[in-house]
Amino acid sequence: MIIDAHQHAFWQGRDDAGLVADMDRQGIDQAWLLTWLIAPEEDVPYNHGVLNPAHVRADGTHEGIPLSDGLAARARFPERFLLGFCPHPGWANAPALLEAACRLHGVRVCGEWKARMPLDDPRCVNLFRQAGRLGCPVILHLQPPYLKDPKTGQRNYQAEWYGGAIDNLRRALEACPETNFIGHAQGFWREISGAADEEPALYPPGPIIPGGRLQTLLDDHPNLYADLSAGSGLNALRRDPAHAREFLIRYSQRLLFGRDQHGGDLQDFLATLDLPENVRAAIFCGNARRFVPQSGGT
Repeated sequence: MIIDAHQHAFWQGRDDAGLVADMDRQGIDQAWLLTWLIAPEEDVPYNHGVLNPAHVRADGTHEGIPLSDGLAARARFPERFLLGFCPHPGWANAPALLEAACRLHGVRVCGEWKARMPLDDPRCVNLFRQAGRLGCPVILHLQPPYLKDPKTGQRNYQAEWYGGAIDNLRRALEACPETNFIGHAQGFWREISGAADEEPALYPPGPIIPGGRLQTLLDDHPNLYADLSAGSGLNALRRDPAHAREFLIRYSQRLLFGRDQHGGDLQDFLATLDLPENVRAAIFCGNARRFVPQSGGT
């Protein structure tokens, strides 16, 4: 059994039927459908091409991936999809909205958290604590606000950032010990290498340098997990296959298979690592089912 723990409805040019067809081709039994609610001031026009054009606002900004898309997809394919929802943390009623979504629509995951706010902002912490009370893991997108310029050595501001830096994540983990977090995206996975501060690219190449802060956070915080989705997760593994195998085995109980896209690139790479069967089972299904026992059926 395979559960895709990071997916979206009406995303990257596929409707719900197209996503199910893609899942069938890849042997995926179920996907967690996550929202991404974009505040007008956080809109990035080049993202519009992968989003549902039905949700463009009158001012030309895009509202992102709303809960309504996930609800529509689940109505058509109830056995294939489990719903996630994360209200924008800047909304004053965000914790109440999360609770309502859980009670009214059976939402089981708080995600995708993706906002241009530090993860340890009090409004975010308030939402995360509510997710913990509701038993919802938080799937978060971390993307750095600064990258080092390879020529000048200066740290350059990145206009499209989410969550802040790895220290913001650490403080959120400390503030919400009863909440489980599932990390994702470039700012998260680049921290697998001890050279993250010196790497100018969002998707760093080359061998993993010992001393990654991601491993330190995993070791120090039992409420931190990670999904392997998107180019960021695959890049973190593929840049150093020997390290990838060791990392996947060591943290097999803390990792979830996810794609955040279509196709089988991640599965194809994982197949080259000759992972023990118990490791594969945990990553592809077991860990997701520990968070949400209903995942993948009975």
